[in-house]
Amino acid sequence: MKPVSRDEIVDYVTYTERRPQLRAEVLAAKALRRYHVGRVLTFLFENRDTVRYQVQEMMRAERIVKEADILHELTTYNDLIPAQGQLICTMMVEIDDPDRREAKLPQWLDMNPSLFLETEDGTRVRPTWDPAQVGETRISSVQYLTFDLAGRVPVAIGCDYDDEELAGRTPLSTEQRAALAEDLA
Repeated sequence: MKPVSRDEIVDYVTYTERRPQLRAEVLAAKALRRYHVGRVLTFLFENRDTVRYQVQEMMRAERIVKEADILHELTTYNDLIPAQGQLICTMMVEIDDPDRREAKLPQWLDMNPSLFLETEDGTRVRPTWDPAQVGETRISSVQYLTFDLAGRVPVAIGCDYDDEELAGRTPLSTEQRAALAEDLA
């Protein structure tokens, strides 16, 4: 999948005018790429549309107009576009209570190797991640994970960590598998 280019990004005023329609389209795409596992894990798989949307949203929220700042946003978010045969997702540990979240994140420091995408033949593909997202004493509540599937389309997503809040396996619907297959192509 090729990165989002500068000429695909419009100024935040133009974007704001088009936002209702663009937002509806991207939210529909995200719905097919958002999966819940266990009680607290949410995975959102990224593609060119979700990345372009995020760049435009950042420009709108922060009123970014300087070319260098726009290019910085593009560079940052283009890192979420997968290479051929891969999928990249944003994984969020969703615990609203800040005290409970701060208590759990150190306990789950070694969680990432327990995450998986499952292919049709039952193979569990484990992710890679940026070590900076895992501190010495706690895991970040937002992780960017890369699954190298060699082009195989997943049929389920899960976590086999020994904790009832994290553990689970979520089968993907036909529509969800088709959306990820499109991203892998």
